Amino acid sequence: MKRITLLLALVFTAASSAQTITSKLEDANTAQYSLLEKVNKYYPDITLNKAITNFYADDKIIDSQQSFDLKGTKFSSYKLGIEPDNKKLLFEYVTDETGKVYGDVSLFKGSVLRTTFTERTGLIEVSLDGKSVYQTKI
Repeated sequence: MKRITLLLALVFTAASSAQTITSKLEDANTAQYSLLEKVNKYYPDITLNKAITNFYADDKIIDSQQSFDLKGTKFSSYKLGIEPDNKKLLFEYVTDETGKVYGDVSLFKGSVLRTTFTERTGLIEVSLDGKSVYQTKI
């Protein structure tokens, strides 16, 4: 009987604390667009796009992603996400030329730091303000 009571208590506690997550396709807010502009300035392969899908929990942005029309581009896949603090974005794209390339770009003390992983070549690259500062191949 104690086990059943404990199980019911656990189920009702979990259900009452669940959040409602909603998404909205909207224009990037000022902070999001500012991040995209700074990143695109040094890394033009990270596309600049005003439309963004924001995911909300309790009216607070918890994730943001961009979708792209890839017709007529070299990309077979392109994903871009912005973290809620608007200081970091994650990217992943695939082209016939490069294969899968992914990584992140962060703002750090006024600089734009990028880490890139290229699966086809095994190359890992760290760049600061558009200039490569470290490369290694695995």
